[in-house]
Amino acid sequence: MRKNAPRGFYARLYSPVLPRSDAEAYRAIRLDGLLKHPEAFGSSYEDEASRPIEVTAERLDSGFVLGAFDSDEKLMGVAGLAIQTATKAKHKGTLWGMYVLPEARGTGLSRLLVGGIIAEARGKVERLLLTVVSSNAAALSLYRKAGFVEYGLEQRALRVDDAYFDEMLMALSL
Repeated sequence: MRKNAPRGFYARLYSPVLPRSDAEAYRAIRLDGLLKHPEAFGSSYEDEASRPIEVTAERLDSGFVLGAFDSDEKLMGVAGLAIQTATKAKHKGTLWGMYVLPEARGTGLSRLLVGGIIAEARGKVERLLLTVVSSNAAALSLYRKAGFVEYGLEQRALRVDDAYFDEMLMALSL
């Protein structure tokens, strides 16, 4: 995937997992996202920060996570793919946990991560789903450009303190 990466970045694609050895880096970037953008994730910073690192390592073991690194091997962005295991839902996958550090935004790294998840999902699922806070214009634009279409809106999907956030439901047919 190096040839398609923005200058100075590359993606490491692991199947099925980003290795346990990256658990600390993954946890750090996830906590950064939860702290700076609590409305964008179902988990809270407090809940994630209180969990032992082993829980993060187990999360990496149980799924597919794509990591994008800079030339110094710093993890700059992540995205996950979960494929349904129930018999009647095996045709669906979910793009989850997408986050890019602020200093790497606008570089094309998000597009690289989404493309990597789509490539991994292709041939494994028929539909790739995601949810995104409806006020996140940059993320909505990214997903639309990747071919995702809106199919619903969950009002008041998340509550952060006393504020509610709607989530756009999006899908990509593969």
